[in-house]
Amino acid sequence: MIYVFDSLIIFFLFSLFAFSHSILAAFDVKKKITDKVGNKIAFYRLFFNITSVIFFVAIYFISPKPNVKIYDLQFPYDLIIFTFQFLGIIGLFWTSSYLNLKEFLGLSQIKRYFQNNYKTENLDENHELIIKGPFKYSRHPIYFFSIIVLGFRPYMDLFYLIFFFCMVIYFYVGSTYEEKNLEKRYGESYLNYKSKVPKFFPNPFLKRKQNFV
Repeated sequence: MIYVFDSLIIFFLFSLFAFSHSILAAFDVKKKITDKVGNKIAFYRLFFNITSVIFFVAIYFISPKPNVKIYDLQFPYDLIIFTFQFLGIIGLFWTSSYLNLKEFLGLSQIKRYFQNNYKTENLDENHELIIKGPFKYSRHPIYFFSIIVLGFRPYMDLFYLIFFFCMVIYFYVGSTYEEKNLEKRYGESYLNYKSKVPKFFPNPFLKRKQNFV
């Protein structure tokens, strides 16, 4: 019975993180903040990232860790799993090569603020609709490759299994809110892209056209 209680606590804590993270990332919330603080919204992205990491790490460490082993793969099966995990890591680096990491982290925004050329209509980032590289095969390649890295694990216990399912649920719910924001930014361009590219998992049988807009 204690394992059920522990599992519910883990799920609740990570759900709390996911809910707060999605709310603070919402387009309408950032617009209301911008209306109040003006171009100081330039600091929002960095603040958002730092607090998210702190909150996530805190939840990870305070969550109960029930001592229940699900499986423990031995050689050579652990190497097979590590191979998939390694490919997922490569995929994350591939995806990051198409992103403006300084903009993603919030550093470019602060630089523009101190240069007195920050545009408040961009809210907390100078966003760009990326439809090349891995984004041609998945609308959310970061989530897709993260699922591979997190899911392919040679050792699995109850805590990590619940954690993994919470992350997958968060990826799905978070991406849904994210796409609503993108639809508000890009309108028909994003809807057209959305209709042609799978949300997470690439479809090798899907015939793609390069012109999404």
